[in-house]
Amino acid sequence: MKQQHHGLAVFTILAYIFLLGPLIIIMATSFGEGSVLKFPPEGFSLKWYQNIFEVDMFLTTFKVTIIVALVGNLIALLLGVPAAYALSRYQFKGKGLLNSIFISPILIPGVVLGFTMLKYLVVRFQLPVYTSLLIGHIVLMMPFIIRVIGSSLSNFDYSVEEASMSLGASRLKTFFTVVLPNIRSGLIAGVLLAFLESFNNVDISVFMTGPGVSTLPIQMLTYVENYFDPTIAAISVLLMMITALLMFSIERLMGLSYFTKNN
Repeated sequence: MKQQHHGLAVFTILAYIFLLGPLIIIMATSFGEGSVLKFPPEGFSLKWYQNIFEVDMFLTTFKVTIIVALVGNLIALLLGVPAAYALSRYQFKGKGLLNSIFISPILIPGVVLGFTMLKYLVVRFQLPVYTSLLIGHIVLMMPFIIRVIGSSLSNFDYSVEEASMSLGASRLKTFFTVVLPNIRSGLIAGVLLAFLESFNNVDISVFMTGPGVSTLPIQMLTYVENYFDPTIAAISVLLMMITALLMFSIERLMGLSYFTKNN
């Protein structure tokens, strides 16, 4: 029994090394002093972090990424909240099919979804690149908004809503003053999760970007093709920190275990 316990401990340690090893290597190389990405790094320097803010392409694409993520998140929230409410509150014919349609963007491989959007939004309907990129990210974020908010609504007691309307409040007023405050944590968690997915997206963005319009992850790929310095490692460390902060916020607000259990 003790040997099995030691074997499990060794396996767990090896698994953590396998998962965290690449992240540690990237973090170490980002502080290297040499002009070429190398591990172990030579010396210690913060110049590659400084270089991030001196390269115009990174600043420009970061602004585009933030704008698309925020605007797309707002539109996805305006569409996703009523959809999640309807799917949770009512029973109607075709509910299962409608739910599958809303969730399908995260089930379909990103490359397939991105190519399909390119074919229809850009080629057939000839929409501007910025508009196509925004629509693509809205479609990407909708399932996360609907699933997380739907999880919150699944535990909401709708008798409270009925009591509010029986006391004279309209359905709309009840929704904003009773329902939304009770699912506030789910709303915030859904927004953060959708923002995170949009901010780090590559597979859809690579099809939706074009001349003069690009996102930070796509620009990072372009930079790697032409330069070999540790700047990309430095950006990756910053993105990991942002991702960890957002995931910690989601866990504090709602709990990832809760989200997994209800989906």
